[in-house]
Amino acid sequence: MIENFESIPSPCFVLEEELLDINLQILDLVQKEAGVDIICALKGYAMWSTFPRIGQTLSGAAASSLHEARLIYEEMGCEAHTYAPVFYENEMDEVLHYSSHITFNSLSQYRRFIDRVKAFKKPVSVGLRINPEYSEVGTDLYNPAMPGSRLGITRDQLADTLPANVDGLHFHVLCENDSFVLERTLERVEASFGPLIRQCQWFNMGGGHHITRKDYDVKHLVGLLQAFKKRYPNLKRLILEPGEAIGWQTGYLVSTVQDIVHNKTTRIAMLDVSFSAHMPDCLEMPYKPRILNATDAREGKHVYRMGGTTCLAGDYMGMGDYRFEKELKIGDKVIFDDMIHYTMVKTTFFNGVRHPSIGILRKDGSFELLRTFGYEDYKGKLS
Repeated sequence: MIENFESIPSPCFVLEEELLDINLQILDLVQKEAGVDIICALKGYAMWSTFPRIGQTLSGAAASSLHEARLIYEEMGCEAHTYAPVFYENEMDEVLHYSSHITFNSLSQYRRFIDRVKAFKKPVSVGLRINPEYSEVGTDLYNPAMPGSRLGITRDQLADTLPANVDGLHFHVLCENDSFVLERTLERVEASFGPLIRQCQWFNMGGGHHITRKDYDVKHLVGLLQAFKKRYPNLKRLILEPGEAIGWQTGYLVSTVQDIVHNKTTRIAMLDVSFSAHMPDCLEMPYKPRILNATDAREGKHVYRMGGTTCLAGDYMGMGDYRFEKELKIGDKVIFDDMIHYTMVKTTFFNGVRHPSIGILRKDGSFELLRTFGYEDYKGKLS
């Protein structure tokens, strides 16, 4: 745990190397005990400076685009498990070059590209994403199985035999869920797709597994996966691809108070970070992030609303205010906890506001600043 944030530049994403290692140890335990492959999904965690460490422990990584697949290939040194809602003609050869597996979202995409895959210069295993039409995700924005979803193939679209050259199936309908939700989901998946799973060489249970959360029942997960493998002895590989579980509770977003704005009874701490540009998940889910040394607002005079730095009217923490032990002043640090997963991967340069730097707190207590951003990064996104 960082004891002195005053030496950290602001704004800055800070990963604690030791906390990342703890998460990797938990995931590796599941891999070994259950005999499965856990791979890192870049959609949730893509801090590529840590990829060499992740590649030593996990079984690879999952991409959702050409650029993610290339990043995996270049920085983790392995080929990607690549799925995308759509693939493009002019990118397919590059995607295949960087991939060991490719999963199609629809039968039309499969038909469009299967000959291209078969004719490619190296073998690439082919899969299909299925939609079990069941999910316990409560927020529609994150629910891939909501009615009318564009993601995955429903059972009525498939025959009783897998299409030619298809080696595996992939579902992804979880989001921050525990192993008991996975258990209920598998009941639905197997009821619909069980005979097709028996024809597979591999099966991918997607992401959304909150394995590194403190109250997650790892023992139950291991037993669940072991039992699944026994029911399907044909499977050569059983794959999970969490992203959030890798970066869960591994670091912070350091910000600084720039102004205190008064609006009648509301006091707003204006920060040098943005909820819409730097923490969009807080607005999308929505959820209220924890601030170190602060609590939810309750009776007391040191209550503040957190305001972001862009001109968007809604760029503030709308899920509730915070109470601090001492009155906030300009220049005080405000530290948002658990800001490594689904943050850096979603940040934007909206308004041209200063983008947070990226750094790592090493195990020996030293801080290493890895990356800063400036005008050229903002300009380079535009033309």
